[in-house]
Order: sequence, then structure tokens, then C-alpha cells
Amino acid sequence: MIRKARTGDLDALLAVYAAARRYMAQSGNPNQWGDGYPRRTLLEADIQAGRLYVLEEEGSVHGAFAFIIGDDPTYAVIENGRWLNGDAYGTIHRLAGDGTARGLFSRCLTFCQGIIPNIRADTHHDNHTMQHLLEKHGFVRCGIIHVADGSPRIAYQLPAREA
Repeated sequence: MIRKARTGDLDALLAVYAAARRYMAQSGNPNQWGDGYPRRTLLEADIQAGRLYVLEEEGSVHGAFAFIIGDDPTYAVIENGRWLNGDAYGTIHRLAGDGTARGLFSRCLTFCQGIIPNIRADTHHDNHTMQHLLEKHGFVRCGIIHVADGSPRIAYQLPAREA
């Protein structure tokens, strides 16, 4: 089940993100999230804003992601390419799992498309797992964006399917 995160989920969320950081480091991507991203304060802000979701199975949190609808300021400038369209979109950020729930990305995507069908995402050059998942699910590489600290990310978009 995917539901909005609650303040009571914070300890479980921190454990999920710690597991995701360990996996990232072991799979050749130690720098994207470093030692403590996302910080508790960011997760609290996401919960307050109603944009953080959890994957819950049998009463336990096993995954999380932020889903933000509307213009993402880091997506205003894209280099070496262009977005597929300028339609309204939602952005998947901070997707993470503890390694026990299968199909987290598929479930996240289905959930997000049920809210708004035009989806964007970005990932670090070293995050081959996320690149694979995005491309496997039909996302198209659109170019390079820069996040708030100035570091580059590969930008992806999955346009709404025609009816």
C-alpha cells in the first residue's frame, strides 16, 4: 500500500534511506546522497507539505518517495537536450527502498501516474540502478539539469500516454 507519510514514520523513513545509501555506495554510487541525505528536517518538511509517500507492507514501511506536482526550479534550464513537452508534470524525487519490497519503482510510478500522467525525474550519473529502472519503464533521457548545489543530473521524462 502506498500512503502519505506521517510524522510517526520518521524513524522508519530514516532506516529506509540509510539502507538505500548503503546500497548506493555498494553499487558504485557513494556520492549522490553522501552520508546523511535526505536529512530528517527535509523529510519533516516533505511530510508537512504532503508530498512524501511510503510503501507500507504488513504494517511496516519499506520504501519512500517524494512526489511533487508543478514546476521544479531545477528543471527550468536543461542542457544538451530538451524536455519532451511543456505540459504540467509531477516529479519523483528521493525514491528509496530498504531492499525487502519488490517492485517499488513500478508501484511508485503507477501511483504517480494516477495523480498526473506526465512524469519527470532525474538521477546521478553513477546511479545505474535508477537509470535502468527509468529506461525500463519508458522514461526518455532528455538532457542534463543541475540541482541546487550545482551538481549535474541526468534528466528524464515519461510523457502522458495518448488515449
